[in-house]
Amino acid sequence: MNNEFEEQEKRIAAIFRKKFRDITKRTKTLEFYKAFLEKELDFPVKLKSVEYFKWEEYYVLGPGDKKEYEELKKTRASHSDVFNLVRIDKHIDEEYGLFAKVTRVSDRKRFTIPLIDLKAHDEESKNYQLLIDYVVWCSSYDE
Repeated sequence: MNNEFEEQEKRIAAIFRKKFRDITKRTKTLEFYKAFLEKELDFPVKLKSVEYFKWEEYYVLGPGDKKEYEELKKTRASHSDVFNLVRIDKHIDEEYGLFAKVTRVSDRKRFTIPLIDLKAHDEESKNYQLLIDYVVWCSSYDE
């Protein structure tokens, strides 16, 4: 397990090696990571959530009404959805990082979701590793 973590650290550091010494999450490093992902991701990219979206926790883990939850899932992105990545949005946020413009596969509804909340659907794909590395970097290298 430790070796797996070390390999991930090496992959993340290699992304920035030539450009930045300090790879904490800042606008410039987020812009650089965005360009890296746009170059390296193999399209089409099918995505799913890393875990429940924040709005779902009340319904799935808390006392929320199940009927209300099912109704809200019609208009909101849910952890049970599969998405197609349209593009990584140009908007970059210091707190949330990069955003993905996605289309829900089931009904083609469009959403903008923080990329840190998503992973590739195919866990054996190159895209999966690229996106999980981004999630780890984004959540681990906060200032």
